[in-house]
This record gives sequence, C-alpha cells and structure tokens, in this order.
Amino acid sequence: MSTTTAPAATSALNLSRATATATRVVRQLRHDPRTIALLLLIPCVMLLLLRYVFDGSPRTFDTIGASLLGIFPLITMFLVTSIATLRERTSGTLERLLALPLGKGDLIAGYALAFGALAIVQSALATGLAVWFLGLDINGSPWLLLLVALLDALLGTALGLFVSAFAASEFQAVQFMPAVIFPQLLLCGLFAPRSTMHPVLAGISDVLPMSYAVDGMNEVLHHTDMTGTFVRDVLVVAGCAVLVLGLGAATLRRRTV
Repeated sequence: MSTTTAPAATSALNLSRATATATRVVRQLRHDPRTIALLLLIPCVMLLLLRYVFDGSPRTFDTIGASLLGIFPLITMFLVTSIATLRERTSGTLERLLALPLGKGDLIAGYALAFGALAIVQSALATGLAVWFLGLDINGSPWLLLLVALLDALLGTALGLFVSAFAASEFQAVQFMPAVIFPQLLLCGLFAPRSTMHPVLAGISDVLPMSYAVDGMNEVLHHTDMTGTFVRDVLVVAGCAVLVLGLGAATLRRRTV
C-alpha cells in the first residue's frame, strides 16, 4: 500500500516565494481596515496628542518627540504582526502553506516584506507629521529621522513574528508586550539618561535594541551631520531586526496545540 506525503518545504530562501507570500498578506490586510488604521494612524494620533500635551512647553516635545517617533511605530508593528501571524497559525493557514514547497524562511521573509511596506508608509506619515506639521525641531536631516523610524518599525515587525511562535492565543500574544516591550521602554533612556541608571540596569540597556533606536533619534535631534554614533545605532537596530527574523524562522511552528 502506497502513501502520499506533503511536499517537503525547501530550506533555501526563494525570492519569488517570499514575494508571493507578501502579496497574499497585503491582499488580506486590504480587507481589514481596522488593522490598516491601527498601523498607519495610531502613531500619528499619539504624536499629535503628545504635541498638544506639551503645548505650553514646545521644547519638551522637541526633546522626547524624536524618541517617541521611533518607539510608537515599533510598538504598533509588534502588536499587529504578532496577532496577525498567530491568527494565520490558529486558523490552519500556516499548516497548509508549509505543506507546499514553501520554506519557513520564505514565509517569514514574505511577512517581513508585507509589513515592511506598511512600515514605510507608517514611518513616512509619522515623520512628516512630526517635522512639517507639528514643528518638531531637529538639527539633522528629516530623512535620517525617517530611516531610524523605519528601522524601528521593522524591528517591531521582527519581534512580533518571533514572539507569535510562543503564544497559543491572541490574548497571549498581547501579553508578551509587557515582557518584551515595556522593559525596553523603561531602560532605553527615554525617562532618564542611561548613564545615570544603576550599573546593572545600564548594562542591560546596552544590549536592548530600543536603546540604540532612541540614541539614533537623539543623534539626529542634536547633530547636523551624520555621526559615527548614528551609524553604529542604525547598524545595531538593523542587525537586531535581521537576527530576530532568523530566530522567527527557526522557531516558527505549523500550528498551535
């Protein structure tokens, strides 16, 4: 008696398969206006509220607005990506896709491309709003600010894809936010300079990617030219995003049990 098995998923990353996956994800998102609104509008609304919270002290907005311009996209991309990926797995979509000649790397790359395209739009809207409408005063180029915001959003996407492998429900995916995002938020230097923290906390903050995202934004805020520190910060954030995407591909499961 003969048996049939599903095609084995290939291990090598294939651009055409990743692009096809990205196209499918974008097509699904087009039919989910609430998710689109969360991705594109919430960071802008948060920046708008922040500007007028400090309406009597515009310099305060200049001080923390650049940092939050990177943090808000990271948080929203983390939430949406983790929940969307988990929904694909619990509905059985991932199991059906991975039964095809589609590797885990292709799948993760496709999601990264799809949400990365949305991250570009999100970061451009938030940066344009902050600099040209809300009057965020920076010494550096707005394009450098946009670059860091985009990398932060991609990092949020990578983190969301990674943690979705460890959640059994959408509620659990949301619960990962206090564990993954909040410690970074407290230790990134937004509330207090990292050099003034307890040495143990300062050491932990040195290995957290959000710390370098905030540092990169501050470099653009205070320096007219691209500095060596800015280049280091950008490379660290980008490297962390790539590393976490690799971990996401390695830990991706076909279904939630």
